[in-house]
Amino acid sequence: MRAVVTRVSEASVVIDSRIRGQIKKGFLILLGIHVDDTKEKALWMADRICGLRVFEDENKKMNVSPKDAGAQLLIVSQFTLYADVSSRRPGFTDAARPDTAIPLYELVIEECRKRGFDVQTGEFGADMQVSSVNDGPVTIIIEK
Repeated sequence: MRAVVTRVSEASVVIDSRIRGQIKKGFLILLGIHVDDTKEKALWMADRICGLRVFEDENKKMNVSPKDAGAQLLIVSQFTLYADVSSRRPGFTDAARPDTAIPLYELVIEECRKRGFDVQTGEFGADMQVSSVNDGPVTIIIEK
């Protein structure tokens, strides 16, 4: 499982000219599910995302958790995070198929919500326009 976590001052997902998900301060999370991913990896990923201390404290140090910062989460499925670019045309055989990926994607969302976060989402498999204002900039790749 791979996540690209961007600290944002705002982010949104638009599908068919309608806003599907929108947040202010928080994380935009592009989440890729690998063919070998498991429930345990999804639980680990949710825990890591929800505990990632990259918001600034009073001394301008990245030391504050998203919960303590009042952050929201926007989680968007992103199978292209597992692109094989050994040729000029990417292959996606390492990305999990929907029957495996959707339940794991939804589990990460559910676990983040259980931890008290306002979680907005994209739509698995949809053509989405994702917009964000990177704060910092802070972008971190998390992989399990």
